[in-house]
Amino acid sequence: MPTPINEKLEFSLRLKQALKRSSKKIETPTELALQFNLRHQHDSITPAAAQKWMNGLARPTPDKIETLAEWLNVSAQWLRYGIAEDRPATTTGRKVSARKSAATIQPTDDELKLLIKLRSLSEHRRNLVVEVLEQFSLEQEMWRD
Repeated sequence: MPTPINEKLEFSLRLKQALKRSSKKIETPTELALQFNLRHQHDSITPAAAQKWMNGLARPTPDKIETLAEWLNVSAQWLRYGIAEDRPATTTGRKVSARKSAATIQPTDDELKLLIKLRSLSEHRRNLVVEVLEQFSLEQEMWRD
């Protein structure tokens, strides 16, 4: 069972992932507190509280996690515990095949061609492609289809 400290650190990592994929780039605790307070109808937070969330020193209350999840368009259960939940009905419409262990998957010819193309890109462009793939992977981690 995870310790409370690990839970706080794990929450902070998921929060940073969600903030990274947000359309409004939030990089500082002050920005996080400001944007959060614009959306949360109840008690506001200070930049110090936001900094504790971002550094893994504290985890918000469930109502604040709900506000964060709604704002950042992520699953509240994933944000709080790291567990995927069913995607809301309004965003479904695609099926994802069952995941297999990476060790058991043999790359197809098309995948090998993509890898060759990826390797031929400049480092900057490779990083962009990797970033897009990471975002898709994160979304798949958050929502069960």
